[in-house]
Amino acid sequence: MRHTGAGLVMLAAIFWGITGGIADILMTRGWGPIVISLYRGVVGFICFFTWFLFSFRHNGIFSPHLYIWAILAGAGVAGNFTFYFLSIEASSIAVASVLMYTAPVFVLLISFLLRIERSTWFKWMCISGVLIGITLLTGIYTSDSVLVSITGVASGLAAGLFYALFIFSFKTAVSIGSPQSTLTIAFFSFCLILFLFTDMDETAAVITSSDIGWFLLLGILGSGISFMIYMAGIRKTAPTPASIVAMVEPVTASLFGVLLLGDHLTIVQFIGMVLILVTVTVISVK
Repeated sequence: MRHTGAGLVMLAAIFWGITGGIADILMTRGWGPIVISLYRGVVGFICFFTWFLFSFRHNGIFSPHLYIWAILAGAGVAGNFTFYFLSIEASSIAVASVLMYTAPVFVLLISFLLRIERSTWFKWMCISGVLIGITLLTGIYTSDSVLVSITGVASGLAAGLFYALFIFSFKTAVSIGSPQSTLTIAFFSFCLILFLFTDMDETAAVITSSDIGWFLLLGILGSGISFMIYMAGIRKTAPTPASIVAMVEPVTASLFGVLLLGDHLTIVQFIGMVLILVTVTVISVK
C-alpha cells in the first residue's frame, strides 16, 4: 500500500516536471507565460469540476471559511504557475523548477512569524543551506559571472512564495471540505484572477492554433490528472516518503531541459541545485 502511494506521488511529480518542459516549448513558439498558465488552470478546472460532479455525495460541507481558504489557494496556484513560467522564460527550466521548490523555506519562515513553528538552530542552518545553494545556482556571488537574470531569480522565488500560500490555504481548506470541492473552487478563482491579466486576443488565438494539443496536454498533465493522482497517492503514504518522492519534479524538469531543450548547467550550478534539493527535502521531512 505504501509503495503504491509513493508510486502515485512520484508519477504526479513526473507529470509536473514534464509540464515545465511543455511550457518552455510553447514559449519558444511565441506564446506568453500568462496565457500558458491560464490554459493550464482552465483545463484543470474542467477536470476538477467533473470530479466534483461525479463525487457529489462525498463533497463534504460548504462554509464561508471553505470558500475563503479555497480562493486563497486559487490565488496561490495562479501566482505559482505564472511566476514559474515567467522564471522559465527568463532563465531555464532547471533553474526555475529548483527555485520554485524553495517553498518549504517560505512555509518555515511564515510558521516562525505566526508562531506555529519554534525557531531552532537546525532550521536556520537548513535555511542558510538553501540560500547558499541559490547563490551557487544563480552565480550572484560575483557580478562577473551572473548565470541567471534578476528577473529569473525573482520570478522563481515568487513561484515558491505563492506555492507556500497554496500549501497553507489548501491544507486548511481540505480540513473543512473535500479535496475535489477545494480544487474546484480554487481553480475557478484561479481562472477569474488570470482573466484579468491575460491578453484576450492571444487567449482566443490558442483555440484555432496548431498548438491547441500542447495546451490541452499541459492542462491535463499539469493540473487535472496529476492533482488527482497526487491526492490518491498522498492518502496511501506517510508524509516523509511523500516529501522525498515529490523532489522527482525538479529533477524531471531539469533532465527535460538538459536532454531535450539544450539547457546547460555548470558544475557549480549543479552543486547548488543538489544542495537546495537535499536541504529542502530535509526541511520537508522534519
